[in-house]
Amino acid sequence: MKRKIIRIDEAKCNGCGACAAACHEGAIGMVDGKAKLLREDYCDGLGDCLPACPTGAITFEEREAPAYDEAAVLAAKIAKHTTLPSGCPGSQSRTLRPSGGCPGSQAKTFSKEAPVPSGTRSVSWLRQWPVQIKLVPVNAPYFRGADLLIAADCTAYAYGNFHEEFIRGRVTLIGCPKLDEGDYAEKLTRIFAANDIRTVTVTRMEVPCCGGIENAVRRAIAMCGKDIPLNVVTISADGRIL
Repeated sequence: MKRKIIRIDEAKCNGCGACAAACHEGAIGMVDGKAKLLREDYCDGLGDCLPACPTGAITFEEREAPAYDEAAVLAAKIAKHTTLPSGCPGSQSRTLRPSGGCPGSQAKTFSKEAPVPSGTRSVSWLRQWPVQIKLVPVNAPYFRGADLLIAADCTAYAYGNFHEEFIRGRVTLIGCPKLDEGDYAEKLTRIFAANDIRTVTVTRMEVPCCGGIENAVRRAIAMCGKDIPLNVVTISADGRIL
């Protein structure tokens, strides 16, 4: 079948091993000091490894490859005595301090309860609808001269003052590369090319899964032919800006 899969440029690879550590499916390994895609059927095509690579040696390509085999990935993890209950490394429940697996899309318990003064009401600064990247029209009028916020959908839940600090004054798009089908880069490229976008702010979680949304925005800016200022904000699972 023809599908999206990673490609590793050995000439650019410096052998740091960061991509192999970021690949929770175990598709990447180190061979003779270079990163190798050892199992094509273990690569889910979501690109958790892309933002981990410091040299830009990893890219996406569309080619013939075996289908992603989630069952085989799970079996391999069990064989290595891992505790993940499914192919997605973010579905494991854990406490605040991680013991393994995907370091942020797992369930957590936080012990912070800020009192809300009686009678106060938070203000929504959302200025348009829809907000999902896949649903928004490419030529929507609110894109003209917009400061754009592209948010991994967990960020608004993790960061308490999200509306005031990030949504206010911006047009907001949200998505999750781990849950949505396909790649955002093509849609975002068309939005950037068709509209006068002034700036782009990306909010993402600290987890490797969120690298997919950051990578899609960076590729879209590169492909649209415009020099659009980009700011990336990373938020921890306990609600801090890193």
